[in-house]
Amino acid sequence: MTTIHNDVELDGKYLGKITSDFLKVCDTIKEASQQIRERGFSDYPIFPICPQLQPIGSLLFERGRQGNEWNYYMTYVDEFVQRTLIEDEANFKKVYKNPEEFCCLFVIDAKFTNFIFVPYPED
Repeated sequence: MTTIHNDVELDGKYLGKITSDFLKVCDTIKEASQQIRERGFSDYPIFPICPQLQPIGSLLFERGRQGNEWNYYMTYVDEFVQRTLIEDEANFKKVYKNPEEFCCLFVIDAKFTNFIFVPYPED
C-alpha cells in the first residue's frame, strides 16, 4: 500500500529527470488542474505519472506525445482514497501544496513510488 510517507529518498538526478519531463507538459497540466478545481470536481487534483500504462486516473498525455518520457494521468484525491492508496485523507490535505503554484504528481516507477509536489514554472 502506498502512502504519502515513503522512506525511499528521491535523489537529485532522478528528480531532475522527472521535472525536465514535466516541463514539456506543464502548461496543459496546470490548465487541467484549474478546470478540475473550477468545475468543483476536487480541490486536490493529482497527476499520476508512469513510464508504462497504469489504471489510476484518466490518460492526459501518452508517452512520447510531446517528447515526454512519462505517461501523464489526471485524477483527484477521492480516487486515491477509494483505492486505499491514501490512508489518512485529512493528513494528505494538510500537506497538499497550493495547486496554483505546485503540481501534485504521483510517481509510479520501479525506483520510486510516491507523491511529489513540483512547482509550475513562473511565466
